[in-house]
Formats: sequence, C-alpha cells, structure tokens
Amino acid sequence: MLKYFGYLLLFIVLAVGAILMYVSMALPDVGEAEDLKIEYTQERIDRGRYLANAVMLCMDCHAERDFSKFSGPPKDGTLGSGGDRFDQTMGFPGVFYAKNISPYGVSRYTDGELYRVITTGVNKDGKAMFPVMPYLYYGKMDPEDIYSVIAYIRSLEPVEKEIPESKADFPFNFIVNTIPHQAQPQQRPDKSDWIAYGAYMTNASGCIECHTNVNGGQIIKELAFSGGREFQFPDGSVLRSMNITPDKTGIGTWTEEKFVHQFKQYADSSYVIPSVAPGEYNSIMPWMMYAHMEEDDLKAIYAYLKTVKPIENIVERFTPSEK
Repeated sequence: MLKYFGYLLLFIVLAVGAILMYVSMALPDVGEAEDLKIEYTQERIDRGRYLANAVMLCMDCHAERDFSKFSGPPKDGTLGSGGDRFDQTMGFPGVFYAKNISPYGVSRYTDGELYRVITTGVNKDGKAMFPVMPYLYYGKMDPEDIYSVIAYIRSLEPVEKEIPESKADFPFNFIVNTIPHQAQPQQRPDKSDWIAYGAYMTNASGCIECHTNVNGGQIIKELAFSGGREFQFPDGSVLRSMNITPDKTGIGTWTEEKFVHQFKQYADSSYVIPSVAPGEYNSIMPWMMYAHMEEDDLKAIYAYLKTVKPIENIVERFTPSEK
C-alpha cells in the first residue's frame, strides 16, 4: 500500500508540475500584437485626453495623487509618470505598480503592442499584468477610442521616472497568467441608443470595479454595483464604496439632476479642494477627474444604472482609524 501511495503521490506531483509549467510557459495566449500604425491627429489626441483624464481615468493611477487634499487629485507635472502602489495591505495578492506611460516609459512599445497591453493585459514581453488596470473592460471598447488614448499618451511630456517591477505572491504568480484573454471590441453605440451608450460609458469608466464587493480579489458579479468594497488608507482608516444600484439604499431616489450635480460640483470654478488631515474622511473616488466628464455621458451612465438589478445594501461609508 505504501508503494501504491508513493506512485499516487508521484503522479500528483508530476501532474501539478506539468500544469504549472503549462501555465507559466504557454500562457497568457492572446495572440501576437497587431502590426498597427496610428495616425496621431489632433482630433484623436483631444478625444484621448478626454477619455484618459475624465472617463477611463488612466491618469488616476498613472500619476502621483495628493491625498493631503480631498479625493487625491493628481499632482501637476506627474501625468503619465506612474508609480501608484497596490499591495497586500489593500487586499492585493502581491505588490503591483502602475507603469510609467509617458513617452519616456512607452517609447519602446509599438502602437500594436500598446493596443494589446491596454486591451488584453499582456505587455511587450508577453507577460500578464495584474488587472488592477481594468484591461478586461478596455478590451470591450471601440478600437477607435483606444487608438485615441494611445495618440494622447504619445503626446504627453516625457517624465523620467523608473518604476519597480510588480511581483505577485504565490500561487497568484501562476494564476495571473490565466486571466488575460483576447480583446472583444465593440463599436461605440450612438447616443440615440441611450441605454446601450450608457452601458458602454459605464464599462469604460470601470464603475463596477470599485462599486462591487470582492472575494479573493475578484468582484462578486451577483453584487454588481451594490458597493461596500473596502479601501484602507495608510493611517488605518477604511473607506467603503457607495451602493449605486437603483435601490433606495443606493441611488434609487436620486434624480438625473442630482446624479450629474454630484460630479459637476467639483468642476465649478469657485470650488476649492479642501485639505484633509490623516484620519479625517477622504475619498479615493477621483471626483476632480470625473467632474470633467461631459454631461450627456454622465446622464447616459445614470440612465444605464437605473436599469441594473436593485440590491439593498446599507453601506457604512467610512471608519476612522482607532489609533
């Protein structure tokens, strides 16, 4: 019996080894980068600036944020520089850094390689990225919108800043290779199809990612948009995302006007961003960036959110540190 047990154990070890070898060497498998050359027109650069700063919020992570002020607005002169850190204290299975996407950081990438990494999470060297960058959502966007983002980041001022390599913990260093898949691009719906257009903009904005609770780092789809996901500040304070389903505990009683105002109030020329001391209420929601989203786009997002499943969830938004 010991002999047979030994054979079984050896078989298991070999099988696990074969699986790990396959996952580490054959995956991710999203195909080669397209031979793509984008024309960097002013129209594309302007559209990309809007998307990267007010919708997709590339600059939310790929810039330095000043959390001594409410909502952590990006610091001047840091757009594209990267360096934002996501680690175990935030519930991530490893230490991950936002890359430098200014021309200094992406000059060695072709347009096709940039398109692939944005839409599939596979970098120039064929390595899988942790989906803290929501490439799974970007891969569902209109290629023309992604081209515009690429044109825009090519136009940024180069920022000479070296970023540490990201490192996933075991066993996620193997699991991460199974996440990327080929992009599933769709055409941006016409605004006349209000709900479909709102769904497209909601996906591009990644609302579901922060406003849905997680299990093992993965969002729980059955709880989509119901809030409650925890984000810990360095001082130990905990912020929880708001329920944005059309339930009365979410935005069920909100009018379109209130929803739009919630964003646009921060774009008012008279608004002064307040300073926030450690331990005081703050938000990771990049209000100062979303505030510049076009009103029609905000209205479309509101219209779409009113169609999602209402989920009752009363969220305690903020718990100060006990220190």
